Amino acid sequence: MGRVMQVSQDSPTPEALDPATKVLEAGGVIVSPTDSVYGLVCAATPNNPAHQRIFEIKNRPATQTLPLFVADPEDLPRYAASVPAWTLPLVNTYWPGALTLVVTATGAFPAEYLAPTGTVALRCPSSALVRELARRVGPLAQTSANTHGEPSATSGASVEPQIVDAVDLTLDGGPAPLAIASTIVDCTGAAPRVLREGAIAEKDILRVAGA
Repeated sequence: MGRVMQVSQDSPTPEALDPATKVLEAGGVIVSPTDSVYGLVCAATPNNPAHQRIFEIKNRPATQTLPLFVADPEDLPRYAASVPAWTLPLVNTYWPGALTLVVTATGAFPAEYLAPTGTVALRCPSSALVRELARRVGPLAQTSANTHGEPSATSGASVEPQIVDAVDLTLDGGPAPLAIASTIVDCTGAAPRVLREGAIAEKDILRVAGA
């Protein structure tokens, strides 16, 4: 089995944060708990070999782009070129939280992390652990920590052994609080479009956005 470290999502200690930061800065891949499900995570830096490794570990088509974690809601203007006014109530209500926003990207990200349309999917998770790693390393490319087509891992114990073996470090924070994937909303049009209903119901997204 690969290296596994017990962590707290709510109160991460330097003993957990420092090794995880070192792995990410060195171009490695970690498994990390989040508020929703466990994720395969790497730093969203240019030409990072860990980016391609995530696709290989997950056996996921490389044509798909990875969502990115950001540290704070205030990061949105830095990474989103523009968003409709209805996006801001969603950010104010659900960030940090289980809401992923598809936005037109600024030039802050390397091209390999963008969709062909120039968009990127951003989330500020409700996990002090993940947010502190993003503060230290920068935005984090991530996807659920499971083989493509298998159920998402909702606890450290449920991460597939072959995934633990393939990554550089697994952070085990116990059961994920929500145990369901985030809701994804397309923020590139005049009205919100829910691409995936997850932890937040579509009706709540439309209500908060005033749609």
